[in-house]
Amino acid sequence: MSDIVSLIYDDRDRTGKGGARALRREGWLPAIIYGGKGEPKKVAVSAREVKRELEMNPRFFSSIVELHKDGKNKLRVLPREAQLHPVNDLPLHVDFIRVAKGATITVEIPVHFLNEDTCPGIKRGGVLNIVRREIELVCPIEHIPEGIEVDLGKCDIGDSIHISHVTLPDDVTPTITDRDFTICTVVGRGPAGDEDEDGEGAEEAEGGESSGGESEE
Repeated sequence: MSDIVSLIYDDRDRTGKGGARALRREGWLPAIIYGGKGEPKKVAVSAREVKRELEMNPRFFSSIVELHKDGKNKLRVLPREAQLHPVNDLPLHVDFIRVAKGATITVEIPVHFLNEDTCPGIKRGGVLNIVRREIELVCPIEHIPEGIEVDLGKCDIGDSIHISHVTLPDDVTPTITDRDFTICTVVGRGPAGDEDEDGEGAEEAEGGESSGGESEE
């Protein structure tokens, strides 16, 4: 499960552009909490802390956040969106959804590729073609996986790893259920590696990229 992030918050009365600018001058960001059975709640969160999380925590949007006032009045939420300044990328506004016990959430989880250095196909000169660096999952809101592990230790040239090859927790399912979609393939270099043996070339062309970072889009 992802770590719980702690952020300072305060109730917010000021609204509109003027109120938002005043909050930012004081070191706060306007934010809103919605979802669940309650009405949307307007709050202000620490601008410094949100900036830190956006810069340092790649799993911020799949982490449970505990909002608190001086360690009290705690609210558990999940970040859904952050509006950024178009020039300097500083956060301007944050949306959160309430964490309700027993609820499920759709969230993108990063894929971690293991044993790339010992992968037989790569050692023979093949290239790892990554189709999906993240996979969209439906999971309990308090049981969000930190990542999905894909083991390349036995992959040879022409091999593909599909979602059926990955062991997910019992209470976690992919949002795509109508096909056994590809996560990655090991392909040969040159024209022969443009399409893998399973015929996944079309899917790779849409979203695949080599491990060297050259997008095939």
